[in-house]
Parts: sequence; C-alpha cells; structure tokens
Amino acid sequence: MAVKGVFFDVGGTLVDETGMWERAADAAGVPRFTLLGVLGGLAARGEHHDRVWELLEVERPASTWTEDEFFPDALPCLAELRSRGLVVGAVGNTPASVEAGLRPYADIVGSSVGWGVAKPAPEFFARLVAESGLGPAELAYVGDRVDNDVLPALAAGMTAIHVRRGPWGILHSPPPEVAQIHSLAELPGVLA
Repeated sequence: MAVKGVFFDVGGTLVDETGMWERAADAAGVPRFTLLGVLGGLAARGEHHDRVWELLEVERPASTWTEDEFFPDALPCLAELRSRGLVVGAVGNTPASVEAGLRPYADIVGSSVGWGVAKPAPEFFARLVAESGLGPAELAYVGDRVDNDVLPALAAGMTAIHVRRGPWGILHSPPPEVAQIHSLAELPGVLA
C-alpha cells in the first residue's frame, strides 16, 4: 500500500532547537555550553532530555522555538508533499503553544500537551491514525529519535523514516529496514 500521509516530529526534525536550548540556558542562568554538553550526554546515554534540569539543579524555564528556526529544508519539503496530494501532519512532544506556528504548513497539527498523550506511547500514534482518517500502513512518520519516533511508528504499523540530525538523530541508529535520510530534501524521493 502506498503512503498517503506523512507526519513529522517537530523538534530536531522540522525545527532546529539550538536557539531554544540556548535561550533556556540563559533564562536558567546556566552557561550554554554546560547545558548543551549535559543534554548531549543524556542523549548518548538514552536518558530523557528533561533530566538536564535535575542534573543542573535549576528550575526548567519556559522556552520555545520561533518560526525562523525551521531547518532550511523543512518548509520546502512540506510544500512539495502537499503539492503531491499527500496529507501532511506536524505533531511532536511539544507544548500546545507551538501548534499555531505549524498550522500554515501542515494539514494536521497537534502537540503532546494539547492531545494529552506523548511519544512514544502507542496512544499517540493511534491518534495520528485517527486524525488522518488513513490506515497505519498508509502513513509515514519522520523523526530524529529512534526511541520516540522510529520504533513506535513501526510498532503502530506505519512506515518510519529516520532523519539523521540533532544529537539523538546522530547518536542513535535505526533498525536496518528503516530508511535514513540526512535532509528532508531527500524525503520526496524516498517516498516516491
């Protein structure tokens, strides 16, 4: 069965989170290098990124990305897939406030906070199926994390595509049956 819809993780896949983490470090009064180094260590150890605040012994500040922080290949890819008639969604483990910045570029937008369920929970991926109106075999999920994106998408019966960028995308390798790309510019060709 051909893929008729593609969902994208947000942070690390569509959006470069570097600025968000730098602003969070500044707001928490932690050197940027320290925060980013501890974050990278957590990624390498397979631990949850929220643990960075516990290890640094500071409160987590409010911080999010801005619309100018999309990766350069993200919006052209979304536009190309939509022009081909594919249903395009953008849903990740994000606050509900990020949904508004995604709406102009995707047919289906959501967030773990808005939906009340986070990846890698099977219910998150079941919600993608329900929102799309398509069967799991007709959907692809594109993400940078093997643990949160690739493996749960496969378990849900979807096509999983790993984008190798960001700390998780570089440190973690997908199973051999999963397509791996280095840029979203490669995705339309992979789906064809």
